[in-house]
Amino acid sequence: MRSIILCGGSGTRLWPLSRKNYPKQFLKLYNDHSLLQETYLRMREIMPSKNIFVLTNEDNYFNALNQIGEVDNKFSKKNIIVEPASLNTAPAIAYAVKHLMEREKINHDEPLVFLPSDHFIGNKKNFLKIIRKALLKVGNHIGTIGLVPKSPETSYGYIKKGEKVGDYFKVSEFKEKPDKKTAEKYLASEKYLWNAGIYLFNAKTFVQELEKHAPEIYKFFIKKWDISIKEFSLMPSISIDFAISEKTDKAIVFSGDFDWSDIGSFDSLAEMLEKNGQKNHKHVGVDSKNIFVHSSSDKLVTTIGVDDLVIVENNDSILIQKRGKGEDVKKLVEHLKKNNFREVEHNIIVHRPWGKYEILIDYPGYKVKKITVYPKSKLSLQLHKCRSEHWVVVKGNAKATKGSENILLKKNESVFIPVKTKHCLENLGKTDLEIIEVQVGNYLEEDDIVRFDDDYKRT
Repeated sequence: MRSIILCGGSGTRLWPLSRKNYPKQFLKLYNDHSLLQETYLRMREIMPSKNIFVLTNEDNYFNALNQIGEVDNKFSKKNIIVEPASLNTAPAIAYAVKHLMEREKINHDEPLVFLPSDHFIGNKKNFLKIIRKALLKVGNHIGTIGLVPKSPETSYGYIKKGEKVGDYFKVSEFKEKPDKKTAEKYLASEKYLWNAGIYLFNAKTFVQELEKHAPEIYKFFIKKWDISIKEFSLMPSISIDFAISEKTDKAIVFSGDFDWSDIGSFDSLAEMLEKNGQKNHKHVGVDSKNIFVHSSSDKLVTTIGVDDLVIVENNDSILIQKRGKGEDVKKLVEHLKKNNFREVEHNIIVHRPWGKYEILIDYPGYKVKKITVYPKSKLSLQLHKCRSEHWVVVKGNAKATKGSENILLKKNESVFIPVKTKHCLENLGKTDLEIIEVQVGNYLEEDDIVRFDDDYKRT
């Protein structure tokens, strides 16, 4: 059996925490692990790391590799599958199945489970129990996991249970997100489950159903590898639900109850954290009720005489919304995109394959960054045409290349890199290297980089 973690989403409803360059699945929202790391660690309790794959896009390849590497140094980069273009779940899953069949040479009857990377699972024991059972029992069906609903939610899709056969139900019908009145009817009938977006099947059954119900994707699937990659972006952008699950007569659902949330909004995040007794001690409220505060930079947030608010602070942006209006954050993001606000996509903390940097000061003529380089990692050999840089080591030991010189730097030591001078920064140690970088010049944007050599093939 194999698991494939879907890690290509953008999570726009969690802006300003989730950005294009660091979306929701990489965030640490409720403990020291990100949502992706939590998902991976759960699946590792079922199968070895060599059987766990992460399906992502090119932009998030290094984010995914670095995060999984933080929790499992045995995880291989060959287990990250990079889709040629970001479409939707049906093309993405088809690409992953093709990769497993043609590159990994898997047994076509071997059960596969595809699961989102950005969901909360409160009861891990029950979750693992139902996944194990579903993998053993799915056979030649298109399986999914349904959650016993606790309330008339309008932000989830629903699955109507049909005939019960042993450990699962035949799927009678898939339902899109309902209005409140319809959701209340679903809940009262006890015939419906929340759709958790988890799918199970073997490659043979998937290909058969793809040919039958999604011929445009199947045509891509049967082409030679190089051609299929070249033409991938021409496929329809369609979900696995619409492409196969809602059409097939082989759909079954395993009913579960494991304290689940897709964390689709700050309302659901607030509800989840409050239910688990987590409080933000950096919020002080006077005559304030029902206030949820999340501060990424651990700033003190104070409120006076206000009720029913969500307040989210993330270094360069602050969101204040009425509780219950979480779905409308998507509208806000669309407005920011339309009006070319940089904050909609990029954060002042930027993640790179070698580590990350945080912009501390950004003014015309000079910029200050805090740069973190992971152990045994280095930046590319490069130069800048418009700026000089001054590096000061504040933690760890660095190897700095300046022209033809190689300079070893310890804490509180520094080096100056003039304009148009080839340079490189490397961490030779076993702990993170941190430096403060001061840039001075008439142009300080990231595209003023000429690379000569790079471990990550960005030259």
